[in-house]
Amino acid sequence: MTAQVLGFLRNWTPLPLASPRDPAAAENDAGDPAAPTPGGEGEPRSRPRDARLDSADKELKAESAATGSAPTALGTPRAQVMDPASVPQGLPRLCRVLVLLNPRGGKGKALQLFRSHVQPLLEEAEVSFRLTLTERRNHARELVRAEELGRWDALVVMSGDGLMHEVVNGLMERPDWETAIRKPLCSLPAGSGNALAASLNHYAGNEQVTNEDLLTNCTRLLCRRLLSPMNLLSLHTASGLRLFSVLSLAWGFVADVDLESEKYRCLGEMRFTVGTFMRLAALRTYQGRLAYLPVGRAPSEGAPSPMRVQQGPRDGHLVPLEEPVPSHWTVVPSQDFVLVLALLHSHLGSEMFAAPMGRCAAGVMHLFYVRAGVSRASLLRLFLAMEKGKHMEQGCPYLVHVPVVAFRLEPKNGEGVFAVDGELVVSQAVQGQVHPNCFWVVSDCVQPPPSREPL
Repeated sequence: MTAQVLGFLRNWTPLPLASPRDPAAAENDAGDPAAPTPGGEGEPRSRPRDARLDSADKELKAESAATGSAPTALGTPRAQVMDPASVPQGLPRLCRVLVLLNPRGGKGKALQLFRSHVQPLLEEAEVSFRLTLTERRNHARELVRAEELGRWDALVVMSGDGLMHEVVNGLMERPDWETAIRKPLCSLPAGSGNALAASLNHYAGNEQVTNEDLLTNCTRLLCRRLLSPMNLLSLHTASGLRLFSVLSLAWGFVADVDLESEKYRCLGEMRFTVGTFMRLAALRTYQGRLAYLPVGRAPSEGAPSPMRVQQGPRDGHLVPLEEPVPSHWTVVPSQDFVLVLALLHSHLGSEMFAAPMGRCAAGVMHLFYVRAGVSRASLLRLFLAMEKGKHMEQGCPYLVHVPVVAFRLEPKNGEGVFAVDGELVVSQAVQGQVHPNCFWVVSDCVQPPPSREPL
């Protein structure tokens, strides 16, 4: 399953901002072991070195002495603030970014890949950076909650999908979350699950690639400085937890593969292939109730009052979990499933083209489910065909896809586990709603969503 090497990409064209920059936040990769001492800062070669070095500069000098690389410094941070209501067109020409890197993600080569594949391209494009290594689970989450975001034009997350999950949730926990979540984010793949990066690569019109080729493509997107808005999934659990997803919520087969294959993390993305075959050999079914609000179904007269939330966007389509779903929702009659997947983007992995039907419109997500009764052979054919996005052409009667704006899933007796952006969540009743165009990512989308205005 080796993708063809992508040809030379067209030259980037930076777009000026129409208004001052806004402060925002970023987050870390979840569930990773302790990392080395945080790194320092990088600076384009065309800029003079600042003689006043802070502690991060000194740490970088020590690291450089060990690795043989030459440290560079940033100038004085700017503290401009963007009007939260403004719509950014792109990153500025003189661009400063904070890089949050998990050195233990994937095969543990993220720092090496940054030095060899990312840093040279950033220096050539005159993108100055500060490199910070995460040291523990939720470290990035803590960093972005406290960071002075006005210093940076973007937050760059180099790891798997879990680190971006941490960053976004850290931003949403800030008192200034409405401004913070508008800070542009960039995903550089260096984990075992790189679904968001693969999706952004696909939206840019590039062919499907993996590993260093995907990392290079995503770095070149950053060098072009273009931005696109992205949907955000707001989730509520029966225990009262609220969290946000940038990629997916999985229950059943997909969640089992994702979480049970953690022991094979040293294999990189091959861990998912190994996990798939192991789970197929002991195929499970899960009992639960699934309901959803399909796209285009207007609420009936006298719709229930929406849920109240203390912080974050209001979930106008959701009612408390102890209440029945509104009458205009669809309730799935089957209660035996192999998997349920709510997906915001095109890819579930760098070689898992899960949603070939196209990028979701603003405020919409893909809902997939496979009913019990599917054979192991049919399920295997579906996953093999997913590499090229051909699984929907298999004509499998057990596989259902629906574009939705909200859903509710209630596992029976706590069966199965949930994986939110690849991170474990205790199995319990959960519901979610998509919020359109909530945050900005570095991307060059050939086919943008129908609406670029947040609802």
